[in-house]
Amino acid sequence: MALRKDIKATRGDARASYDSGDITVLEGLDPVRTRPGMYIGSTGPSGLHHLVWEVVDNAVDEAMAGYCTRIDVTVLADGGCKVTDNGRGIPVAPHPRFPDRSAAELVLTTLHAGGKFGGSGYKVSGGLHGVGVSVVNALSARLVLEIDRDGNHHTMEFVSGGKLSSPLAVTGPAPRGRTGTAVTFWPDPTVFDDVELRAQTVLERLQMMAFLNKGLEIRFTDQRAGRESHETFRYAGGIVDYVRHLNVTKESLFKKVASYEQHEDASGQEVEIALQWNTGYYESIHSFANGIATTEGGMHEEGFRKALTNAVNKYARARTLLKEKDDNLSGEDIREGLTAIVAVRLRDPQFEGQTKSKLGNVPMRSLVERATNEKLGEWLEENPREANQIVQKAIVANRARLAARQARDLTRRKSALDGAGLPGKLVDCSGRDPRESELFIVEGNSAGGSAKEARDPRAQAVLPIRGKILNVERARIDKMLKNTEIQALIAAIGAGLAEDFDLSKIRYHKIIILADADVDGSHIRTLLLTFFYRQMRLLVEGGFVYVAQPPLYSTLVGKEKVYLKDDAAKTAFLEEHPNHKTEFQRLKGLGEMDFQELRDTTMDRSKRSLLQINAEQATIADEVCSILMGEDVESRRHFIQTNAKDVRFLDI
Repeated sequence: MALRKDIKATRGDARASYDSGDITVLEGLDPVRTRPGMYIGSTGPSGLHHLVWEVVDNAVDEAMAGYCTRIDVTVLADGGCKVTDNGRGIPVAPHPRFPDRSAAELVLTTLHAGGKFGGSGYKVSGGLHGVGVSVVNALSARLVLEIDRDGNHHTMEFVSGGKLSSPLAVTGPAPRGRTGTAVTFWPDPTVFDDVELRAQTVLERLQMMAFLNKGLEIRFTDQRAGRESHETFRYAGGIVDYVRHLNVTKESLFKKVASYEQHEDASGQEVEIALQWNTGYYESIHSFANGIATTEGGMHEEGFRKALTNAVNKYARARTLLKEKDDNLSGEDIREGLTAIVAVRLRDPQFEGQTKSKLGNVPMRSLVERATNEKLGEWLEENPREANQIVQKAIVANRARLAARQARDLTRRKSALDGAGLPGKLVDCSGRDPRESELFIVEGNSAGGSAKEARDPRAQAVLPIRGKILNVERARIDKMLKNTEIQALIAAIGAGLAEDFDLSKIRYHKIIILADADVDGSHIRTLLLTFFYRQMRLLVEGGFVYVAQPPLYSTLVGKEKVYLKDDAAKTAFLEEHPNHKTEFQRLKGLGEMDFQELRDTTMDRSKRSLLQINAEQATIADEVCSILMGEDVESRRHFIQTNAKDVRFLDI
């Protein structure tokens, strides 16, 4: 009621004016600086790296148009980023509609200005919204544009979020007849939480782009002190090499990679598909449209899935591998252990939303379906040994799926939704609003006891788990559902599993993994994250999974105890307090903390530090799960050694 009074009072207040003078008009690049999240998603690490992707995507568009064969991405010693291509170079002549401004200036200072909205500049492109490089300019402290075109080297410079400081000018001849564009930018520290680019994140994206553009050479150089490195990606096999790369940590069912492509000159549509099965239990289908990852799939992926099921069943029937009385194999059975890349190119793609995560062009479904029915059908006939292995794996998967359905039905019958109660060891919260509720998954009963006392009983629930849960990367779902700890997790979260998972039924909007900051704790976290990513993927993609980050150190400042997250925080503290003489206490494991210490460091919402887990790039998340939890020990060792210094960016 008080809220209504306040609203009414405000409405009736004659002093609160609302007339034409109160309408704010944002011009030029102002909208981007006012609402950066609308254009790049966030001002955190993902948004920062999005600036690099926008510039690289423009260079890749030149490659897809057939004019660029090499792209160089350099992280400069001072933290800036330079992207150079050997394409045609952005046009430098005055624009017909704006004779006092060059086309290059318009591209960098005007939203929705570019060569991708009709005309003959690009048949296909990824940067379809035309806001790319202008957004980079708006969110940079400084940007330098260099263009080699028509035999001349042109430069132009912007500062303070896109303000022109040096107009376009010829500064000399283009070196050795070179053409192309170079964009160097320095992200604005007043916009971003952190302006330090992570080399591994950039490398992963560049490698993906090299796989998707057969023969394109992409070079990466890091010039920052202590992190100097150089890497070159070029794949003559394109997406065939991509499938091999994704399956390298898995045991392939056979050595061959099936691949086929189809082009329609009249419509300008192209489809290219590569696929290979492994002995694992999870499908990994990754689709792309004009080089953009369509993480939510779309028409091209729909067409592929439908035709794949049809082609394998047709082959199995023709070879009597399925008897007349047998039901057809389901798509789920056939896709078990499948790794596939579905890459399409088209003139006018319809993406859902600025994130471009789902392709909506209906004709593309028909093209992919036709190509798969025809060309995959031919491949199966020409490779009977491999085709038989695919069918036999699917038949075994079908039997396991039926067993899993029975186990799932049993789990459902025991679930809280059917009135049989929650897991006995779950200490639930009294609140019933999932948006306000948190579930702490705690390693060990002793830590569970402390967490129970430290929690806010209204909004925080605690589920202790004993030891290490089953590694779901190496187990079929029927075996997994017999595991007591996994049964407890499924029942506590309350939204089902795998294809039956219903995000609207989750009982908590924060699922927080609380484990020790040691090797065993890291292993438990990885097992749990693998389980969530493989069996409750929407939970991860929706941003509902978190990792608690208990501090490593405490010290006294006067009578107040101060907690420090890690060695970096300790170093920063000493820089701020150079005369600090009190010793630092290394905090014990969770089980050895008393409830007050656990509450103050890890569970109190006003003091704790949580790391939100996401799966922004599904192919990389899939690969990380396979590396960390699969059979290939050497790949796991290499991954850990490479990424050990970058744990602050851990996104699985």
